[in-house]
Amino acid sequence: MKLHELKPAPGSRKPPTRKGQGIGSGLGKTAGRGHKGQKARSGGGVRPGFEGGQMPLQRRIPKRGFNNKWRKEIVIVNVGQLNRFDNGTVVTPEALKEAGLIKQFGDGVKILGQGDLEKVLTVKVNAISQTAAEKITSAGGKVEVI
Repeated sequence: MKLHELKPAPGSRKPPTRKGQGIGSGLGKTAGRGHKGQKARSGGGVRPGFEGGQMPLQRRIPKRGFNNKWRKEIVIVNVGQLNRFDNGTVVTPEALKEAGLIKQFGDGVKILGQGDLEKVLTVKVNAISQTAAEKITSAGGKVEVI
């Protein structure tokens, strides 16, 4: 079989219906739009969400809260999770992503102090909590904020 021999399965494609092509077509005159009314007019119809003048659902439901468009999405990792790295490893956001500890960088990566660290690591992240920094340095590692 060659590319020019490919054809769709029989009956899977049919030509579009040509409306308004005379009474014998079954869709002549009003072309399936019925008689008169807003939806029968050229360019007629209502916008999405319009409910005939009734208060639309979108406006009936109470609104609550506030979405801050300047919010920073900080991805957090706990110190205890860094034990999967080998001694002497430089832990960067890229290394955390490769190890599967984070999915995306967001607006930065922050290390928090939950858990214990038994490895000597150099940690280079966007932010770090005080307890996490103490745990890393007490284990013999270094902390660097990028």
